[in-house]
Amino acid sequence: MYGGGNSFEAPAINERPEAENPELLAEFEARIERGEKIEPSDWMPALYRKQLIRMIEQHAHSEIIGALPEGTWITRAPGFRRKLAQMAKVQDEVGHGQLLYSAAETLGKSREEMINDLINGKSKYSNIFNYPAFTWADSNVISWLVDAGAIVNQLANAKGSYGPYCRALDRICAEESFHLKYGHDAVVHLATGTPLQRKMVQEALHRWWPPLMHFFGPPDKMSIHTEQLMRWKVKMASNDDMRQQFLDMYVPKIWELGLTLPDPLLKKNLETGKWDYTEPDWEEFKRVINGDGPCNKERLGVRKQAEEKGAWVRRALLNPQAKYVQPLA
Repeated sequence: MYGGGNSFEAPAINERPEAENPELLAEFEARIERGEKIEPSDWMPALYRKQLIRMIEQHAHSEIIGALPEGTWITRAPGFRRKLAQMAKVQDEVGHGQLLYSAAETLGKSREEMINDLINGKSKYSNIFNYPAFTWADSNVISWLVDAGAIVNQLANAKGSYGPYCRALDRICAEESFHLKYGHDAVVHLATGTPLQRKMVQEALHRWWPPLMHFFGPPDKMSIHTEQLMRWKVKMASNDDMRQQFLDMYVPKIWELGLTLPDPLLKKNLETGKWDYTEPDWEEFKRVINGDGPCNKERLGVRKQAEEKGAWVRRALLNPQAKYVQPLA
């Protein structure tokens, strides 16, 4: 279902939907209105293809890079069972990345191109994975709240219009729900533990709250394509709506544990039914996305090293008759 390969060549990108063939565009939009799925061999507008590649590719990169801060805690997790659980979670995240690369390939961009664009800084990934996980509690907050935010986004987009992406998201969401439960259990354990454990998780929560508020992306008023993409069901919810849904679901759970959040303005507005909060620093968001975060260079450095050290394996798989010697360093 998610076979790789560059079977579908993407045409030159024209970002103006009105420049497309009007009959084909009308039929395409009618299919989406009827709730049908668009498949790789179907006609689609160039902007639809371009935005799907961008979104799925960035999602795949985020799964791979997102495994790195948690991966550093596999050997340091407290106890053998926690080590096993952490290792299984990281393995799942890498598997999600592979599923998503396969889905993106159906749109005409090869996996090699996507990985090269990631390493060269041309393609982006989620800002939140450019922050350090200083303590075991940081890893737990990632497992619970970052994965919770991802599920809000992914459950919505699983109902979108592009078949391969939706099918990948169905499987990913099922596994992410286990990750969320694992992270919640670990946070509860620390929040109800010793004073030192509680202090550790509270400090981690304060560190991760600003990146979590950035996680869903800039306000809708800053997006130029949101309306079009939601009409085509590339995006199924706006950034602001997803942020509100996340706050609705998880702020009460955080407060139930007696933990605090570093935003004095955060409260549910009884008149609007929405959460009031301090507007995140979107300049910081832009800096981190563009490579100037605490761990951008480190994350890409690890990914580049893995790509270079694994090159001999890829060559061997492509040419099994040849003899290859694994490099010593």
